[in-house]
Amino acid sequence: MSQAKAAQPVLLGNADSSTKRRTALGDAWYQLSRNKLAVFGLVFIIMLVVMAFSADLLRSTGLIEGINDQHRGSSLVPPLSCATLQPDQKPYPPGAPQFCFVFGSDALGRDVLSRTVYGTQVSLAVAVVGATSSMVLGVIYGVISGYYGGRIDNTMMRFVDFLYGIPSLVLVILFQTFFKSLDQDKVPGIAQTLIGIDKSMGGLFFLFIALSALSWINMARLVRGQILSYKNREFVEAARALGASDFRIIFFHLLPNITGPLIVAETLEIPAYIFTEAFLSFIGLGVEPPTPSWGNMINAGRQSLTSLPYLIIVPGIALALTTLAFNFLGDGLRDALDPHMRGL
Repeated sequence: MSQAKAAQPVLLGNADSSTKRRTALGDAWYQLSRNKLAVFGLVFIIMLVVMAFSADLLRSTGLIEGINDQHRGSSLVPPLSCATLQPDQKPYPPGAPQFCFVFGSDALGRDVLSRTVYGTQVSLAVAVVGATSSMVLGVIYGVISGYYGGRIDNTMMRFVDFLYGIPSLVLVILFQTFFKSLDQDKVPGIAQTLIGIDKSMGGLFFLFIALSALSWINMARLVRGQILSYKNREFVEAARALGASDFRIIFFHLLPNITGPLIVAETLEIPAYIFTEAFLSFIGLGVEPPTPSWGNMINAGRQSLTSLPYLIIVPGIALALTTLAFNFLGDGLRDALDPHMRGL
């Protein structure tokens, strides 16, 4: 009798597909795409970015108007109404069709939709500057404090604890009040230049400084905690035993392992930056008119809330949806980037 052949393994399904594995980034994207609210937030944020960058293009096509374009005789007209031309007034540019207000006009005859679109630029600029300054300053401060430890860590964290004892919003208001009180003609040197830059940016420059001065505190504490939990791990000890420098250990071994939690935390902080700008503009300490901001648009329409609610509803909905979109995206990134949230 012939010898029995060795049993061959039985492959179930497609062998090629069973051996394929997703990368860590691919797995995170797969988990994120399954979260419908996170996908909505991502799509909405992309739409905001596209709208902010294409605002001038939309203006050139006539879909929206400029920041200060006014229509005499068309103040406070309701939504879905067209501008009224005065007897001595001609369309501008000549031959242009009559402009219609999709979401109505304000007290100065300016299109609410157009100002809401341009207000997107302000909110996204605040989000980018706040997140960038928080990441850069917070990561540098937290890495130095957590990695070197000892007296350096104790001194640096006591300073952070001192800043935590001061209400951040109150301090930002004090900063803005001081900056707004400066007179360009009465201050010398660099201060005069800074005031000129702030005016050319519609009041955003000093707002960026105020946000950057305090936005890094939470990030610094988070980075320090992550560094403390990783700096004594086996792979770090192995790199140190092989003679790796502190620079290499920090940038090639520690930071790549803590990037996920930092991105998630910063994404969840962005709505706070946007809301802070809107609040400061609402009380007159943020963006200076006529630069449109959702906060100063809400403030301009608050006295007509009962009779003309669209003046508040349109920028209010834009502000609410934007903050919700970043919150949804942050929650989705937390579930996608944290293996413990996925039960791994």
